[in-house]
Amino acid sequence: MTPDKINLISWITVRTTRSRWEAEFMQQILAAYDIPSRVIDIGIGVYCGQGSQAALQVRSSDQWTALLLLSSPEED
Repeated sequence: MTPDKINLISWITVRTTRSRWEAEFMQQILAAYDIPSRVIDIGIGVYCGQGSQAALQVRSSDQWTALLLLSSPEED
């Protein structure tokens, strides 16, 4: 494969959570807006049976849109 045909995707972590289900929920919100994302397990809890912390990642080109969609509404 030639270098011009290789598509490298740069992933950015936009949120970390204490439990995987939270990250999966945010992933569903982003999917509703056609923003590709992935959930990565982090921490040692994954290996010790204590539940799993997770990180939600998006493509670098979608970083700011994802942050806006996942942010709390501003109050006046």
